[in-house]
Amino acid sequence: MPANLPPQYFEAEKRYRAAREPEEKIAALEEMLAIMPHHKGTDKLHAVLRQRIAKFSQEAERKFATARRAGFYIKREGAGQVMLVGLANTGKSQLLAAVTEAIPEIAEYPFTTKTLIPGMMKFEDVQIQLVDTPPIGHKEVKVLLANTLRNADLIAIVIDLSREPISQVESTLQWLREARIEPLDGNTQITPGSYPRRMLLVGNKNDLAGSNENWERLRSQYAHLFPLVSISAREGRGLEEFKRAVYQGLNIIRVYTKTPGSKADLTDPMILKKGSTVGEAAESLHKDFYQNLKYAVVWGSGKYDGQRVSKGHILQDGDIVEFHI
Repeated sequence: MPANLPPQYFEAEKRYRAAREPEEKIAALEEMLAIMPHHKGTDKLHAVLRQRIAKFSQEAERKFATARRAGFYIKREGAGQVMLVGLANTGKSQLLAAVTEAIPEIAEYPFTTKTLIPGMMKFEDVQIQLVDTPPIGHKEVKVLLANTLRNADLIAIVIDLSREPISQVESTLQWLREARIEPLDGNTQITPGSYPRRMLLVGNKNDLAGSNENWERLRSQYAHLFPLVSISAREGRGLEEFKRAVYQGLNIIRVYTKTPGSKADLTDPMILKKGSTVGEAAESLHKDFYQNLKYAVVWGSGKYDGQRVSKGHILQDGDIVEFHI
């Protein structure tokens, strides 16, 4: 019996053949399995794909174990994981220390940071995980660092504003491109097989001579591609603006819930992707919520407070939702 595979299967197969990482190959293989019709003609192909998934799962596990032993695995916590990336002595460790409780080693000589150092940054009522990384150019950790950055929710490129800024950005972007990590900016064509990631440019050391001129050069060159923020981690300048830029760069929203007849809990928001609907919010709480949801009442983004809305209503940051099942 012929397999009669649809065109979508062959598109997924192309992605499988182009993939280099085991996680990418597994995702493509699982998509192929989902698309494949199930009958006697596909039984053998089904078994082959299952064997390949098992093989690449073992490979992914070995890679994960290696990264964990080397200190290059950080469990994601909070509303998002943000990697601080940059050349040596741009002040990444100083920034981490300034906005979290982490105590990284801070020194004027290069390559002080040799592994990943996490810390939790509070923005209003949200906790966001920041991770300091070894500087770009640290050859001993290049592969492990690249694998880590591919899983980040946001990459914050830290620049020293007391030095020529454009070459710092271009060197960092080139390193990321070599690691197959590209900016997710909505304007640039993404290379097949690459890892598009949201990015933020952080101009640090704005208290030093020449920083104002370099900041203007940075804005002129990159404002159309990336969000930018100017700070001095050492002097504490612009840190609230940095926190807000990180939150906005994660492309998330906070949604608060309430039960009928009670006040909303404004201390523990749900974290959702920007553009999420009432139905998706209900499903994130529990699948039964979505299945049994009749309607919701929303305060904030409705035409009026306490508006009754359907599952398809798109939520906004700060909305309060009351689910009715």
